[in-house]
Amino acid sequence: MNNKTNLFKWRVVDLVTLAVLSATLGVAFWGYDVFVWPLASTIGVIYPPLSELQLGVWMIPAVFGAVLVRKPGAALYAELVAATLETLLGGNPWSWTNLVSGAAQAAGVEIVFAIVAWRSYTVWLAAAGAAISAVFEVFYEYVAWVPEYSLSQKIVYMVCGVVSGAVIAGVGGWYLVRALGKVGAINSFAAGREARLAAIRETI
Repeated sequence: MNNKTNLFKWRVVDLVTLAVLSATLGVAFWGYDVFVWPLASTIGVIYPPLSELQLGVWMIPAVFGAVLVRKPGAALYAELVAATLETLLGGNPWSWTNLVSGAAQAAGVEIVFAIVAWRSYTVWLAAAGAAISAVFEVFYEYVAWVPEYSLSQKIVYMVCGVVSGAVIAGVGGWYLVRALGKVGAINSFAAGREARLAAIRETI
């Protein structure tokens, strides 16, 4: 009973730390939107759906939040904080639709960790959650941003989004938490303590 209660009870440190780190990612998104996205999107000149290979970049907060805080809603909270700050800073064509994307990009991550009752946070589950989130986001983008795509283009677009989500957000987000843990930046979290222990074991 206590474990279940603790699972749904957020600590102040959970809320504050995740808000600060997610806001940092939101600023990084702004930089990506302004300086990287216009250049990286030129891959679409080869074949337009290939531009979706960037999708995973914007999904990192969902995996990061879920793996760090390990509570229901952590992925959604992190994504919405990052998306809100990205929107407020401007410089991208999506405006407040970023919040819709933020919800979609967190959905799969929340679902996967809910299936395992928030008891396991392996890199494989993180990748699976991000891949499913990518599916939600791509379906949204079919309607909002690329309704003119043919069936074959939509299939490629989906594949690119899922691969990007799984690798960049899933694996990348998981290892980002691990990296912060190894340097002692998140010792107040189970993920941080696990990472520190893993780092110690690697030196033995």
